[in-house]
Amino acid sequence: MAANAKPLDLKPQTLEAFQTYIHDGEAKMEQTLGSDTSFLWSTADPGIAQQIRAGQIVAQFWSGNAPLKAPNGLIHDWIAGGFAAGATLNDTLALIQDYDNYKNVYEPEVLASRLISHQNSDFQIYLRLLKKKIMTVVLDTDHNVHYRSLSQTRCVCRSYTTRVAEVENAGTPKEIIRPPDTGHGFLWRLYSYWRFEERKGGVLMECRAISLTRDVPLGLGWMFEPIIQNVPKESLIHSIEATRRGLTAEIS
Repeated sequence: MAANAKPLDLKPQTLEAFQTYIHDGEAKMEQTLGSDTSFLWSTADPGIAQQIRAGQIVAQFWSGNAPLKAPNGLIHDWIAGGFAAGATLNDTLALIQDYDNYKNVYEPEVLASRLISHQNSDFQIYLRLLKKKIMTVVLDTDHNVHYRSLSQTRCVCRSYTTRVAEVENAGTPKEIIRPPDTGHGFLWRLYSYWRFEERKGGVLMECRAISLTRDVPLGLGWMFEPIIQNVPKESLIHSIEATRRGLTAEIS
């Protein structure tokens, strides 16, 4: 079905707009790391904090109510939070740093996973991702991941893609992995910022995910909008749900 739309490779001006957004966003994030009141997004709103403590996963745009427009692209900025009852920070880090096991913990969105290298708090990983919403999209992705411990109860994680490649006819003899930044632009870049805080009774976890995709082709919104507009939120919620489920399984 994607063949009905003209491919739109990543353009320099699109990437430049995204990199500027990331630079500005990271500078503001850094200012909140040492704060007791703004370290976690969810604790600033009593209503959201109550929902999360009650077991819900809450997700919303970081600001506004729609993706941000970039030249020939869209910037998606989502934040979500959840609570893993009974877990510790060490439990959480052990689970999320077990990259070879991601294909089991985060299925069906992660089809394959592999740790490429690991040195101290830095990891390089490979993930084959499945995005399914009207269309089925498979992506081969490489990520750099860095963890930073802030205290005995707080840790942050920054992850970003270094390669995103569309896979055609995945898992068949006709499989083709396209060059990065070419194809239909379902995902060009993904930056994820996790925050974990161990509190009485469990671990609060949040993830802010900022991604770059193509814009919606004229006349093909029915086909492209569900995967471009809805998948970032759904993937973020799934990541937190799967993490919590994995922790629950380990604890029990």
